[in-house]
Amino acid sequence: MPSRPLTPARDVALNDLPRRARSALSLSTPSWAPTWATPWRNRARAATTRDGPAIAVLGNCQARGIAQAMRLLAPKSPVRYLPMGSLKRDHGHVDGLVRTLRSHDHVFSQSFPAGLIPGGDIATVRAADPRLKLFPSIVFSAFHPDMVYVGQASDLAALKLAPSPMGQYHSAIALCAHRLGLDAGRTAALFREDVFRRLGYLDHWDPAVHELVGSAAALGFGLDREVTRWARRGAFMHVMNHPKAFVIGDIARRLLVESGLRPEPVEIEDYLGDELAQDVVWPLYPPIAEHFGLTGSYLFKMKPRGEDFPRLYDLPGFIAASFAIYDAMPAGDLACQRVDAWLASPEIVALFRAG
Repeated sequence: MPSRPLTPARDVALNDLPRRARSALSLSTPSWAPTWATPWRNRARAATTRDGPAIAVLGNCQARGIAQAMRLLAPKSPVRYLPMGSLKRDHGHVDGLVRTLRSHDHVFSQSFPAGLIPGGDIATVRAADPRLKLFPSIVFSAFHPDMVYVGQASDLAALKLAPSPMGQYHSAIALCAHRLGLDAGRTAALFREDVFRRLGYLDHWDPAVHELVGSAAALGFGLDREVTRWARRGAFMHVMNHPKAFVIGDIARRLLVESGLRPEPVEIEDYLGDELAQDVVWPLYPPIAEHFGLTGSYLFKMKPRGEDFPRLYDLPGFIAASFAIYDAMPAGDLACQRVDAWLASPEIVALFRAG
């Protein structure tokens, strides 16, 4: 018989020990070991483990920001964002959406109408899953009263809006001036305090607050205190439907607290920046800013493409770019309820023509 290879005495001794004793002498890191004794890759994996209550957040781009904020504020909870615009593609039918939501411990959603997913709307989902807690979409026009959407009414329902240099946001003054045949220079001259005052731009605060607070209260999510707190920080919107990060953070934090979770005591913008600031930023016009005791400008920022620096427009450049788009579009595609009402008012038409 071939001779067995010699084995070091230490290995022989270990192999002769009972299995339980051998495992006690293994080189794997014991559970009581300090973190510095754990391999770095395992430490990183342990640090990112989310084994807390699972959270689902359903809604528009604001909801995406709220989901991101919750990932920060509730670092142990897995958080899933469900985009409102792709419900049909992602879930097929409202029953599929409900099944997805039921796999989470907490469900937060904005309202959505019928037509986004076969089988129902937000009321259908709430009836199937009463745990769902609604939160409002923040729409506030007082800082940007000139912003409007443009397009045929049927297209608006289908989210097919006329383009502008700022995506789908238009200046009502610029559009009205174009439809009256004014040139870009005369249009730019209309951006002044007396015109804003006549158009009601300096009186938007109370109606905007009433609309926001009222719509939120209808969902059982009153915002009276929050709006007061946000206003103390100045202009709290980038555009009329894109709030700043501290607004998103307040809503995310409140949803967590009201659901029995304890959010981390940190500010969203300190850790994550302001996601919606990466999109379009509409300026706070100087006469409107002065009305609120703030600083304003006429610097318009487009949403950047990829890693490129965003394109900026001054007022003449923005008007010229808007007119170039309007010139290439059929007049019927430039419908806007507010502008249509202005064009039906001889007094406002005279205001525009006087320049």
